[in-house]
Amino acid sequence: MRFGLVTPIVTRHPEHDATWTADAGPDELVRIAVTADRLGYHHLTCSEHVAIPTPVAPVRGSRYYDPLATFGFLAAHTSRIRFLTHVLVLGYHHPLAIAKRYGTLDRISGGRLILGVGVGTLAEEFTLLGAQFADRGSRYEDALRALRAAFGRRAPSYRGAYHRFEDVLVDPCGVQEEVPIWLGGRTPRSLRRALTFGDGWDPFGLSIEQLEAMVAGARARPEWERRRQPFDLVLPVDRLLDPVDAGDRAALVDLCGRYRDLGTTILNLRLRHRSLEHYLEALEAVAREVAPRTA
Repeated sequence: MRFGLVTPIVTRHPEHDATWTADAGPDELVRIAVTADRLGYHHLTCSEHVAIPTPVAPVRGSRYYDPLATFGFLAAHTSRIRFLTHVLVLGYHHPLAIAKRYGTLDRISGGRLILGVGVGTLAEEFTLLGAQFADRGSRYEDALRALRAAFGRRAPSYRGAYHRFEDVLVDPCGVQEEVPIWLGGRTPRSLRRALTFGDGWDPFGLSIEQLEAMVAGARARPEWERRRQPFDLVLPVDRLLDPVDAGDRAALVDLCGRYRDLGTTILNLRLRHRSLEHYLEALEAVAREVAPRTA
């Protein structure tokens, strides 16, 4: 089981943010990325929202760095760690736009991109951007097929219900023709879609008990039985712990065992921290004390 990071600073969520990140920016972000890269963490994350309606901000938060710009910046400071969009709202983009823009990122980072995508739930933002909300599910599935057909291909072609393209060139394109595509969400349907269309499931906001029930239910379904390719369960730690603290560190080790038994391949860590130095110390503690005991 490997460890990824739900990266602080780039998103500030009211439920689990730390006050020090309010004034943090690129310098602090680089220190986090360089440390995580050195310690062997699997990925960093960056979420996508274009514009949060003011009434929604107390629930969803208002800060969301742009993933493309953020990862392009961090790619220049790192060499191994991967970059996960956590998640792109697929309905906001044409699949060819993602294939071109994120394909360029994949190329300049040396093939370190993971595309996390989601169907989207914020109706006000769909309206603001002129995107279709009512039939977003069917559009999402067609866009997933189109994105799979387009990414990493200089001369892509696709004919589907909502997207059709041929006789076009996308240059540069991604270096990964089979870029990992992880589907976000928090419902059994999102897991079924991930098994059908993606390479992994990257949910959010679910407890370990909810995850255990959903994964058990999915294992009994035909989508799981039909699956022949490797599939990543990229699951979120459901509580904030400080691995610098001995008690919290022991609790995290025990919790990691539970996630491992569930079949988790990559654990998305969101840590409790009170400063940049404390966060960096926490990264060291996980790499030194937690990861070796949960391998």
